[in-house]
Amino acid sequence: MKILDRYILFTYVKTFLSIFTILMFIFVLQSVWLYIQELAGRDLDFSVILKFLVLVTPSLVSLVLPLSVLLTSIMTFGNFAENYEFAAMKSTGISLQRAMKSLIVFIVFLGVVSFLFANHVIPASQYEFRNLRRNIGKLKPAMIIRSGQFNPIGDDINIRVAEKYGERDQYLTDVIIHQKEKGRIGNYTVINAKKGELISSLDSPVLSLKLSDGNYYSEVYQKDFKKRKREPFAKSEFETYTLNIDLSSLDDVDLDDKDIDNSYQMLNIRELDSSLIELGNRFIEDRQEYGEGIVARAGLKPLNTTFKATVKDSISPIFMENFKTNEQVKILEIAKSNLSNSITELENRRKRIIVDVRRISKFEIAIHDKYVLGFSCIILFFVGAPLGAIIRKGGLGLPIVLGVVSFLTFHFIGIFAKNSAEDGTITPMVAAWLSTVIMLPIGVYLTYRATTDQGLFDLDGILIPIKRFFSKKKTHNDVPVVDYSYSITLEEEKMLADRSANQLKDIVKNYKQYGYSEDMRNAAIDRLGELGITVENLKVQGYYLDK
Repeated sequence: MKILDRYILFTYVKTFLSIFTILMFIFVLQSVWLYIQELAGRDLDFSVILKFLVLVTPSLVSLVLPLSVLLTSIMTFGNFAENYEFAAMKSTGISLQRAMKSLIVFIVFLGVVSFLFANHVIPASQYEFRNLRRNIGKLKPAMIIRSGQFNPIGDDINIRVAEKYGERDQYLTDVIIHQKEKGRIGNYTVINAKKGELISSLDSPVLSLKLSDGNYYSEVYQKDFKKRKREPFAKSEFETYTLNIDLSSLDDVDLDDKDIDNSYQMLNIRELDSSLIELGNRFIEDRQEYGEGIVARAGLKPLNTTFKATVKDSISPIFMENFKTNEQVKILEIAKSNLSNSITELENRRKRIIVDVRRISKFEIAIHDKYVLGFSCIILFFVGAPLGAIIRKGGLGLPIVLGVVSFLTFHFIGIFAKNSAEDGTITPMVAAWLSTVIMLPIGVYLTYRATTDQGLFDLDGILIPIKRFFSKKKTHNDVPVVDYSYSITLEEEKMLADRSANQLKDIVKNYKQYGYSEDMRNAAIDRLGELGITVENLKVQGYYLDK
């Protein structure tokens, strides 16, 4: 490897590691705020919290890595261009593509590593993370009664409080408790109280609530169906009522228990592919069985002329005249009820199909995402590197703004596409690759503009004729009129139009080193004159030497 390649690669990798570390730290902090309610008040050891954060870190790589590549490319190549290092390279015959050679090899290697990371490390970390998160959620629920929302306590109680106050937040206001009964689905017992007090110790397995000034409502379950239709209930008011909840079984939680193993985020490509085939076959068989069941229950035949005639005859007035009026009413009520039940069943079935399609789409998107991560790093490198060379700015200012805006555009396109795929609007494969495919022509365009020393946008076709028109009307003696009679090419003329004043001065002084002609030098002098910098100014600054 040549010295120049080592220098460029070392500069890029050093910047990349710094940006990746900073971004990862920021996103980990964001994860802490995201899961703070699940960690706070659980009496967890520091090792458990550290394990929680370590396990959530790999899933952030799919977001941090492409952003780091984009920002690093813009900043590194922006610094090279701003410090005239690219100009020095070009003066020795080294093109932008040649300067990017070592970095292209590094980025391709990074893309392969990111694919392997997404296929093996992220699923394993998600398996551990989701099971640990579930087990933490079972620890000491008495300590996390949050105000303004329902808090599940155990398997049969939900508690909501408007406000908590006191030294230990032991006093509660506007308490609502929904209590379930074993063997019955639904909330059949509701307790309302204006005030409450948490009497038990925070370390006690029994949660004792002393409620004041409230009422108790409970639906009475009847085995007799006729009595059940009367909807009996019991209601009472109380001045004080103490509710004891045994939580000893919930405190005995094994944080290493792993019951969740079927999430698409926990599977690699081979497992996702087999799961996707199984889900697809089950979805098709389920729909076929349901359709055949509907036809069988209705006693229908295939749609043909005989069937249509039979239906028409069955609902004709002649058919209904065979029954008495009260019987006709019953028949119509039964038909209406059956039709309403069928519509409700079809609507529920439609919702279930939507859920199944969304789940299948997520599995298919997860397969493509593992490939997209590597390709997105390569594509964003070819967006960021030429963009930095074009804007000629390094540091943390403009490059950060352009990088964040570009990445947010890339990221939100991917999010909207995946949401559309889950709704069935577009296919999952298109949704997964859409943002990367959109960035591909942008990267090709920017690379071409950077290698041909052109600006971000080609506005010379409009600006040059306007400048020529107004330059003829200039009468100021200190500002020479632009003279386009020099024998320079159109590309050289565009290149001069895109250069800044300092770069034009450098061309005037060192045009022989760059291999430019005297006509090119004189055209640069005229361009500086258009910017208000005269030959006298150039002589004073040491940029102009007479022949």
